[in-house]
Amino acid sequence: MDRARHIGRTGFIGGRRRLGGVLAALVLTTGTLLTVGGASTEAVGAHAKAVTTNQANLVRNPGFESGIADWTCSNGSGQAVASPARSGSAALKATPAGSDHARCAQTVAVRPNSSYTLSAWVQGSYVHLGASGTGTTDVSTWTPSASGWQQLTTRFTTGANTTSVTVHIHGWYGQPGYFADDVELSGPGGTDPGDPIPGAPDGLRTGATTSSSVALSWNPVGGATGYHVYRDGTKVQTVSGTSATVTGLAPSTSYRFEVTATNAKGESPRSAAVTGTTTAGSGNGPGVPKHAVTGYWQNFNNGATVQKISDVQDQYDIIAVAFADATATRGAVDFTLDPALNYTEERFKSDIAAKQAAGKSVVISVGGERGTVTVNDAASAANFADSVHALMRKYGFNGVDIDLENGIDPTYMTQALRALSAKAGSTLVITMAPQTIDMQSTSAGYFRTALNIKDILTVVNMQYYNSGSMNGCDGKVYSQGSVDFLTALACIQLEGGLAPSQVGLGLPASPRGAGSGYVAPSVVNNALNCLAKGTGCGSFKPARTYPDIRGAMTWSTNWDAANGNAWSKAVGPHVHGLP
Repeated sequence: MDRARHIGRTGFIGGRRRLGGVLAALVLTTGTLLTVGGASTEAVGAHAKAVTTNQANLVRNPGFESGIADWTCSNGSGQAVASPARSGSAALKATPAGSDHARCAQTVAVRPNSSYTLSAWVQGSYVHLGASGTGTTDVSTWTPSASGWQQLTTRFTTGANTTSVTVHIHGWYGQPGYFADDVELSGPGGTDPGDPIPGAPDGLRTGATTSSSVALSWNPVGGATGYHVYRDGTKVQTVSGTSATVTGLAPSTSYRFEVTATNAKGESPRSAAVTGTTTAGSGNGPGVPKHAVTGYWQNFNNGATVQKISDVQDQYDIIAVAFADATATRGAVDFTLDPALNYTEERFKSDIAAKQAAGKSVVISVGGERGTVTVNDAASAANFADSVHALMRKYGFNGVDIDLENGIDPTYMTQALRALSAKAGSTLVITMAPQTIDMQSTSAGYFRTALNIKDILTVVNMQYYNSGSMNGCDGKVYSQGSVDFLTALACIQLEGGLAPSQVGLGLPASPRGAGSGYVAPSVVNNALNCLAKGTGCGSFKPARTYPDIRGAMTWSTNWDAANGNAWSKAVGPHVHGLP
């Protein structure tokens, strides 16, 4: 696919205004005006706050004058340092290490249905500021590079039942330590009961299970304002009540669950763990309808509309996250969100679960134009299966998309996908996106792989673009960009052994989405009509119809959005209306 990774590294940095001088007066809660002529605010104690009736700074120890008291930093990554301090005598320094991005957080009491402004002054590369648990939309902002103090600012509104939020600052993997100072959350203060951190919940138990979900419930904890749910050691949900349903799970798989209680003072220890096992399930994934639309979602910024998974248009039934990357271990892959997207891992997982709850499937795509993953022996096949399954468990993916454009070994890729199927169960979604040259003959590696796994294969969405002329199933040569090109080449797959339900038409969503081969959505719809019903054909008309043809695919949901969603608005309803 024409998916050059020109990753944008420029982010909007809100509010670069610097404070012009030393705070001259502090309004005390008694109403007395105390002048602090020329001295720093710390001359009268801790960081001064602008105290008004409803708009105090709700962050405790905002300037780190008391070390990192009231803050929790991941893996001991944070410390208070004397220099550089933007004001006062201290600032936070936190250093990412390994896979940890040095997240320092604090839970703050707030009021429901209220508006808040969060800001902080930071130095460093890829420093993020955000708030989670807002009850509406969690927010985050960041700077790619701040050599001096820069202020980050973001705003949010709390939900109807929200009584606390977590404010957080973090850096990024592989970057040097960052600095932060003068963190402020302004807005109506919540009720801080003064209670200690709540105790660990008890009575955690499993309830109804499906092939992709497990229901949980537990006993209430006094003084708790919310609860965190952990799956296999990773936090996956935050709820206000004493029950939750964890979705996006693999079938016939056991998971370990724990729960913690939270309030404005912090988070409790974890509950005793329970094990929940999903059912076997059946079919080609929980969210794949008879006629489906597949869309690739870009984990990078190359000029198309930047989206979160929650932004993906509703017409897409299968969302392929592009791309997983090869690792130093042959055959193995991994996935990391691009910082250019300003997307937290927690939000990403939550968005995937929400799409699945709406009946969609989300798969991880392996390869792409520049992705080289080598699976050519038993060891690399095992590494591929193990690593993809690990990503499915971590993020909740329903399966995998094979988009290897640098050759494929049918023997060992078959072995890898069958090993993955054995791990993931019968609801595993497997999609493929070969180039036209890869599907000209059943002897080609891609075609052989598809036929080898026909019993577990969901759909092959061949790329009818960036191709040039190709042979059709009648032996004639067809040029890309026409109904005949689509129908005559699809005929090779349909008559070469794949079921009609395993064949889809892959096209760019806009002229900018590929180097060549874009056709109007009406051409895609005519080709589908020709194959499914025998109408709308060009000069080539198949000898028979294929009413069960799966549907269509596009690169990408981002280019679709950049083009006003013209592709999904036209092709989506048409696919879903096929017989």
